[in-house]
Amino acid sequence: MKIYQASIEELQGVATLFNEYRMFYRQDSNIEEAEQFLRERIERKESVIFVAVEDGKYVGFTQLYPSFSSISMKELWILNDLFVRKEARGTGVGKELLAKAKQFAVETGAKGLKLQTEVDNATAQHLYVGNGYIRDDRYFHYELNL
Repeated sequence: MKIYQASIEELQGVATLFNEYRMFYRQDSNIEEAEQFLRERIERKESVIFVAVEDGKYVGFTQLYPSFSSISMKELWILNDLFVRKEARGTGVGKELLAKAKQFAVETGAKGLKLQTEVDNATAQHLYVGNGYIRDDRYFHYELNL
């Protein structure tokens, strides 16, 4: 398996994964909008996408968005998306994508990585804790949906 930063040439394969990821979170399938969304992120350099490919098939991806910590005055990365196709789960793909994201954060001098997952996604929680992520018990997180 190879994990590398996706380019615009991988757009169709990554968009298919991204669409499946959104459907996992109970969104309607929309491959055209998925492609457009990712195209904009890649072209505008607004995110970094790492893709896992095995035997020519896209089996997983993670997408990182840049952010900043005012207190530490450093960049940090929001690990906003992590998805592994059902048939590739349990094979280490998720762990390797997390390792690639961590390596990238270190290489860019970032303070760290932040992520969130649904409270009932025990599988993802187990993966994150098993890879050194610590659940935040110090801060409450709030949202304003518009």
